Amino acid sequence: MVQKAKILLVDDRPENLLALEAILSALDQTLVRAASGEEALKALLTDDFAVILLDVQMPGMDGFETASHIKRRERTRDIPIIFLTAINHGPHHTFRGYAAGAVDYISKPFDPWVLRAKVSVFVDLYVKNCQLKEQAALLRLQLEAGEQLGGGLLGELSARLASVEEQAEALAKQLDDTPDAALAATVAHLERRLTALRQALEALKP
Repeated sequence: MVQKAKILLVDDRPENLLALEAILSALDQTLVRAASGEEALKALLTDDFAVILLDVQMPGMDGFETASHIKRRERTRDIPIIFLTAINHGPHHTFRGYAAGAVDYISKPFDPWVLRAKVSVFVDLYVKNCQLKEQAALLRLQLEAGEQLGGGLLGELSARLASVEEQAEALAKQLDDTPDAALAATVAHLERRLTALRQALEALKP
């Protein structure tokens, strides 16, 4: 059974967090609240997240500063961040968001369907990466134990990898209609990892 992905929602206003939960509940993933940048950083110490929705305007540590801390940590630097803001100060403000490490920048009020679709893509990528890590870990454990890799195990690994490859290919086709540089780079990274694992499996075959 596939474990649900965690999505971190960061906003100092409870009503905004409630609205985000209502929009994203249809994805059937685990939604985690944080009412400040400090709370968000604490949550990131212990849990792994598929994506972070981060409000820019917060008292104390704002969204830009929070994102900078997230990107400085090795454990969390690769987690996608989507900035949400009610203020539009023009290109400079948006550039600051991307410079802080955001993969997307959405102004409020936003289209619920668009936000849900964007988050869904990052959740799918996270799940595929988790599946890939599991396959790699299984193969590594088998090799470290020094056991013979029989045709049965190789076949099982190959079949499970093929399933992930098929899902990754379908995801890449989905993105053809909505080009996004950040998403394209993430998908390309996933495809490179899949190719490397496939080559490793092929090398083990008799």
